Amino acid sequence: MTIDTQTRIDPLWWSGKGAHGGHVAALALRAVRDRFAGDARPVRTLTTHFLAPVDVSPLYFSGSAPAAGRRTAACMFTGHQDGAPVVLGTALFGPARTGPSYDGRPAPGVPGPDDCPAVELPPRLAPFARQLEIRPATDDRPLAGGDRAELTAWVRFLDGRALDAEAVATLTDVLPPALFARWTIPRPVPTAELTVHFTDALAAGPVDGGWALVHMRNERAGGAWAVDDCAVWSADGRLLALGRQARVVRDPRP
Repeated sequence: MTIDTQTRIDPLWWSGKGAHGGHVAALALRAVRDRFAGDARPVRTLTTHFLAPVDVSPLYFSGSAPAAGRRTAACMFTGHQDGAPVVLGTALFGPARTGPSYDGRPAPGVPGPDDCPAVELPPRLAPFARQLEIRPATDDRPLAGGDRAELTAWVRFLDGRALDAEAVATLTDVLPPALFARWTIPRPVPTAELTVHFTDALAAGPVDGGWALVHMRNERAGGAWAVDDCAVWSADGRLLALGRQARVVRDPRP
C-alpha cells in the first residue's frame, strides 16, 4: 500500500523562512490518515522531521505502510518539493481498547479565557498567528526576560474549526519557543523534529471547536539546540496531546 498525494501550503500559515511546522505536520497526518487509517484507527503518535523550510510550491506526500496489523498501522511518509525531500516522518494508528486510565498531567489552575487579555504576536515573527486568538493565562510573556522558560495560553482558531487530531497537532507548535519567556531579544528557533502523542480524548472524534489551553516548557538548551515539551487541553480540562520538539537555536537576526 502506498500514498501519493499533492497539497499546497496556505501562505497564511507562514512562519519565519517557511511554513509553520505544526501546520505541515497536520497536512502530513491528513495524507496518511486518509489513505491508511480512516475513523476506525485513530492516530496515536505523529513524528515529523523537518529537512528544509517548506515553501508555497506544491508539496507532494509519498509513503507506505510497512507494518499493518489487525489493530495498528505504522505509516512512513516523505514530503517533497521541487523533487527534493523537505519532511519525513511516521504515524502510528490504533483503536481504543478497555484498560486502566491515569492522568498525570491535569490542566493547570489558571483563569479562564474570558478573564485573560488577548495578545498579538509580532507579525514579522509569527505571521501564522493571525489565524489564531491567543490569550496568555499566566504572567509569563514572550521576550519579557522572565526567570522561567515556560509559556501558557488559551488559544483558539479564528475559523472555529473543531479540535481534531490535525488541529491539535498544529496547536502543539503555536506558542513561541519556551526560551522566548527568558529572552528580551528574539532569535530564530526553527523546529527540526516534532513528535505528538495523542490521548484517548480524541479517539471518539473531534472535540467541539473553541478554546484549548496550551502549555510550552523548555526542558534543556545547549550547544545551539533546545528541547521543548508541550501539552494541549480542551476547554473542559481533558488532555488532548503531549508534544516534544527539538529546535535549532540560531543567532539573532541583524
